[in-house]
Amino acid sequence: MSREYPDYPRVGVGAVVLSRGRVLLVRRGKPPAEGRWSLPGGLVELGETSVDAARREVAEECGIKIRIAGLAGVLDRVTRDADGRVRYHWVLVDYLAFPESDDDTITAGDDAAEVCWVPIDEVERLLTTDGLMDMIRRAAALAGGGGA
Repeated sequence: MSREYPDYPRVGVGAVVLSRGRVLLVRRGKPPAEGRWSLPGGLVELGETSVDAARREVAEECGIKIRIAGLAGVLDRVTRDADGRVRYHWVLVDYLAFPESDDDTITAGDDAAEVCWVPIDEVERLLTTDGLMDMIRRAAALAGGGGA
């Protein structure tokens, strides 16, 4: 299944994992958005729920288990090439989540070049994917401030 120049939109998930005023971010190791900081996430697999996909992706990319607390938002991400053809088309479902344990140990895996906990008020200093800070704010509001 090609992610570039798809025949139909791909469904992706992300998790805004909050802990002690910080958010869990990954630096993408592959296109699209290679080198940019974003939420851990990826494609929903056939037969998998979006919640299960979010849990799986965070485990694969960051090495931790999470508890999904609610829906943070849904957005469309369409990228066109110089000729106007759709190069990528994602429907992204982002969830608010919290780590299942107090252990802050994370490990980059899968397609993540790097993973780290970032204080929410420092995210805007990073080179991030479009709309990342807006989704973090939505999730923090849903969590009642800055996360558990």
